[in-house]
Amino acid sequence: MNHLYDVVVVGGGHAGCEAALAAARLGCETLLVTLRLSGIAQMSCNPAIGGLAKGQLVREVDALGGEMGRVIDATGIQFRLLNRSRGPAVQAPRAQADKNLYKSEMRRRLEVQARLTLLEAEVDSFSIKADRIQGLRLKGREPVVGARAVIITTGTFLRGLMHTGDAKRRGGRVGDASSEGLSPALSALGFELGRLKTGTPPRLDGRTIEFSALEEQPGDREPQPFSFETDRIDRPQVSCFLTRTNEAIHKIIRANIHRAPMFTGQIEGVGPRYCPSIEDKVVRFADKSSHHVFLEPEGLDTDSVYPNGISTSLPADVQDQIVRLLPGCENARLLRHGYAVEYDYVPARQLKSSLETRRIRGLYFAGQINGTSGYEEAAAQGLVAGINAARAAQGKSAWVPDRSQSYIGVLIDDLVSKDIREPYRMFTSRSEYRLLLRHDNADRRLTPIAAELGLVSAARAECVRRNDEHIRAAIQLLETSPHAGRTWAGILRRPESSFASVAAAFAPLAALELSTLEARQVEIEVKYDGYVKRMRAGLERFRKSERIRFPAQIDFHGLAGLKREAAHVLARFRPETLGQASRLAGITPADIGVLQIHLRR
Repeated sequence: MNHLYDVVVVGGGHAGCEAALAAARLGCETLLVTLRLSGIAQMSCNPAIGGLAKGQLVREVDALGGEMGRVIDATGIQFRLLNRSRGPAVQAPRAQADKNLYKSEMRRRLEVQARLTLLEAEVDSFSIKADRIQGLRLKGREPVVGARAVIITTGTFLRGLMHTGDAKRRGGRVGDASSEGLSPALSALGFELGRLKTGTPPRLDGRTIEFSALEEQPGDREPQPFSFETDRIDRPQVSCFLTRTNEAIHKIIRANIHRAPMFTGQIEGVGPRYCPSIEDKVVRFADKSSHHVFLEPEGLDTDSVYPNGISTSLPADVQDQIVRLLPGCENARLLRHGYAVEYDYVPARQLKSSLETRRIRGLYFAGQINGTSGYEEAAAQGLVAGINAARAAQGKSAWVPDRSQSYIGVLIDDLVSKDIREPYRMFTSRSEYRLLLRHDNADRRLTPIAAELGLVSAARAECVRRNDEHIRAAIQLLETSPHAGRTWAGILRRPESSFASVAAAFAPLAALELSTLEARQVEIEVKYDGYVKRMRAGLERFRKSERIRFPAQIDFHGLAGLKREAAHVLARFRPETLGQASRLAGITPADIGVLQIHLRR
């Protein structure tokens, strides 16, 4: 282990997998170190990929050459397009995974990747020289593992502590130990750490659930793949089932709230506002008499069922009562009780937009260590960190997606420019340009960039270029071809019109023989043309402010005319561009005016 690696990735979760694959594919000798090789790509909580806004992230990861989309296509057991009846900006794909198949397939892809080595070990400290990473030390091993760049993707494992009632045990998830050495090592380097909390529900034995009494939720008849490289989904599809909590369950929770760790003060970390535990729901939404619970199978070859909606850290005996009061679950057997886990994180304002730390050159953070929640947010960060660590090791400049370009850009910009005090979750509402950042056009937005970076083949990039050409040609044909006193584009904009109905009446459009995906994008872009044009006008103003960069060593406190409060915020977050400064809480248009004057000088 005295080998010098270009990139070392610490952690084998969803961020670590994408980071390691990206670095290796960019030509770097890469090492992935994880506590347990059998835990690589483990779905610690919900056995699903995608969802609202998260589905867009996965499509973008795929468009950039990442692996999550291809793996869920190979192992998914139920695919659904969410919000199908609503506008295209908020539609998103989601898939239930066979969780054991998912992690074994992802590990297989890691194992066959050239220039990538996997190692089961624990990292407990770093080797630093002149504020630059030199390598890291493995617990119980010598010497130092040399590295030009290191990516930390430790998930919920930094001083992880699990809670079920008043019972506490060390661990990042059930069956896995916590990482105890890295937090002190990071603190010693001067990083500020915080504490967050997440949780998971109990697991149920599907053989003991009366599904016939419940509302069935099947997948789509024609499953839509996540990856742009997947032609179709051939795996067997399964159904999920819907049940609900009731007043009897809520009464039991209220009677035992004094035993809930998050209400007794036993848990210090802040939990996710948008994915609350069932005890939190009952307290916060006291007027509601029931809450949905989705019973989701965890795989084709397992009887384990995930009851989505009752994440909890209540004592085991209370969990037993709650489950057996759910309709359809009166005789259910619990395979495992739910628990909460709290863990250390590093507020991401200490990072650059490349996900490199400001304190230590060559050291990157990605995933839940940055305060995010979710497999998809982790994978997106891992991909960006892997790209930039590889480029740094090769002496190249960083690549940073901006928020007008992708949801990945929105995610990273939010992390480094906001005070994250609760687990961050991606929503479509976080993007100002969501009509432009749809899941269906992620390849047209990002695959040309991936080709320039070296993450996808020339053949894949050429395929996307042809698709884009077909779409543009169809839109131009519709906009320039008159019919009945208006253009065919005007006819397609009518609410009752569709691409299929227009193509049936307008032979030149049908002759283009567009694919289903191409036709869908033509219809969206024509129908929403007015909104898109207004959005693009704002987009140009945004990009102009993003091109104005601050000098690396600018002294905000020394700028005449800048309010003390504004200088404090700017010095704390160290924005890289004028646009990023304008999005900081507490920065006013007057402050931006002062900054513009100084930058002109």
